Amino acid sequence: MYLKEALLCLVVLFTACTSPKEVLYLQDVEPYKQQEIEQKYKVIIHSDDLLSIMVNCKEPELALPFNMPMVTYQLGTTGGVLNGQQRVLGYLVDANGDIDFPILGKMHVEGLTRMQLTDQIKEKLIEGDLIKDPIVTVQFLNYKISVMGEVARPGSFNISGDRITLLEALSMAGDLTIYGKRDRVAVIREKDGKRTILYHDLRSADLFKSPCYYLQQNDIVYVEPNKAKAGQSGINQNNSVGVWLSGISVLASVISLIVTLSK
Repeated sequence: MYLKEALLCLVVLFTACTSPKEVLYLQDVEPYKQQEIEQKYKVIIHSDDLLSIMVNCKEPELALPFNMPMVTYQLGTTGGVLNGQQRVLGYLVDANGDIDFPILGKMHVEGLTRMQLTDQIKEKLIEGDLIKDPIVTVQFLNYKISVMGEVARPGSFNISGDRITLLEALSMAGDLTIYGKRDRVAVIREKDGKRTILYHDLRSADLFKSPCYYLQQNDIVYVEPNKAKAGQSGINQNNSVGVWLSGISVLASVISLIVTLSK
């Protein structure tokens, strides 16, 4: 009887180490209450972005000089058949924030949104009497974010649209592991030659007010490990003799207690 009670106490002791308050997200959000979205999210073009710019009109031959050719990338073979994927070549935004667009020449695009660049190209085509009814489509070809640290599936992820939130990025990476610190999720962002690191507490609704809640291209999300994970790492690498000795001491005390109560 005493042996069962002792084992039960040990189970409760070890399972109670992680409180629900440490792992639950958005704990202070009021249910059923609508919240205003304070930010109007816009993806801004930066240097090193790769842009797809397609021009169309009623007379397709007029748009041909403004469009990059399609290229085929070899992916491998299956049963002797060549597999490939087609994609359009893109315009790389140089260090000065410029692209070299056919006929229109050099254009400064850094700091613009996709729609602003679309309108600018349309205006130039019409003003130059090149195309009367242009349809311009601008897309990002290298919009990606990276998630690392204590998540289930760390890695880099290509984003097909223009909008991704911090929570969506963590979902793509399989969510945080039980060892991830919910109050120390960092977003590393490089902009205008400067690097900023902003930490977030996923347990608080203040997350929605962060300037990094909506991620930008090439952002890096890093989830710090908690003390339990750090301790495991130290033990596995045999770097902490004190931890080993403490563990052995606790184990010896527990065994002694169980033996005493079972008599």
